[in-house]
Order: sequence, then structure tokens, then C-alpha cells
Amino acid sequence: MTAKKITSKTSRPAPTRKIASKAPSRPSNSASAQIDARILQLDDWRGEMLSHLRTLIWQADPEVVEEWKWETPVWSHSGIICTGETYKSVVKMTFAKGASLPDPSGLFNSSLGGRIRRAIDLREGDKINQKALKALIRAAVALNTQQPKKRRTDS
Repeated sequence: MTAKKITSKTSRPAPTRKIASKAPSRPSNSASAQIDARILQLDDWRGEMLSHLRTLIWQADPEVVEEWKWETPVWSHSGIICTGETYKSVVKMTFAKGASLPDPSGLFNSSLGGRIRRAIDLREGDKINQKALKALIRAAVALNTQQPKKRRTDS
């Protein structure tokens, strides 16, 4: 008798495109399955980059929830952390509350004029500062999970 592997909605995705096709089966309409399909559909450097970013996000926050919104991968933890958009010449990580995040390594290089969002545009051949990106992801999670400050009321 063979034991079946049980996967949950937030089960860790396959870390690379090559392994993604061998990932545990998920319902075809699940967000993780849609992200798997998008990565495989992008049969060039963009798919590899998106897969690598996905792995880094999971490493930074193992409790992250994958969603599929706006025809785009979305990673959340008590609110949206970031999206993973793909264009012809760039893979863009847009952080929903990026303007409120510390970025001492200067990863943000796009959407810098916005009041709320910030983005990182990655082009073919770009190297990722993995340590800084994971710190940015953790800061986004911390911002999403912090308790609202109580209003001080003077009696």
C-alpha cells in the first residue's frame, strides 16, 4: 500500500521550472497551479526568473499564500506582499506597500514616484541580491502583520 502525499493550499511550490512539472498535483484552478502554468508557458529567461523569485519568496516567508489575481501571480501574508508580472523585456516585482518599506540596498528601481507601491524591474541576465530581497519580503510581511497602533485618547 502506497502512502499518498497530502498537499495544502499553501504547500511549497516546486523551486524550479524543471521540477515544477513534477510538483504534487493540485486542482487545476488553484493559484499555485496557475502560477506553475505561467512559469512553464514562459519558456525563456522570464520563466526561470519568475520561478527563482517564487523560490526566494517562499524561503523568506514559508507561510506565504499564493494567489492569482489580475492574470498575475500574487504572494500574500495578511495582505499582498508583491506581484510577479512578466513583460517582453522585464519581470517586475511590485510591492503593494513598497513606499513604506526600508530599502537600504536600493533594490527598488521602478515606480519610484508612487505614494504607495514600489517595484523591482529585472531584465535578462540581472543578478538578484538574494539576501536583500528576502529582507525586503520579510519587511513587507512585518508591515502587513503589525497590529494597528491604538489611538491615544486624552480624558
